[in-house]
Amino acid sequence: MKEDIEKRVILAAEIMIKYNATVRKVARILGVSKSTIHNDLTERLLYIDKVLYRQVRAILERNKQERHIRGGLATKRKYLIKKSQLLSKNSGII
Repeated sequence: MKEDIEKRVILAAEIMIKYNATVRKVARILGVSKSTIHNDLTERLLYIDKVLYRQVRAILERNKQERHIRGGLATKRKYLIKKSQLLSKNSGII
């Protein structure tokens, strides 16, 4: 069982590094919770592979600095979709 956890931790780290992914994306890919991935990458990885840990920490820090920008873009997309749906709904009314 310990080997399975270590394999998951290393796989999660490799996915994050290869695809420059967020914790949520890695969790979705592996089918586990984001809390599990976060614990894997911030706590367990340090004891398994320090080189991977340093690379993952850099990505996590960058993601943390950029998250407010991603959140703003997601909100903008949400309202643009709502606006286009409203316009297409009202275009049939004369």
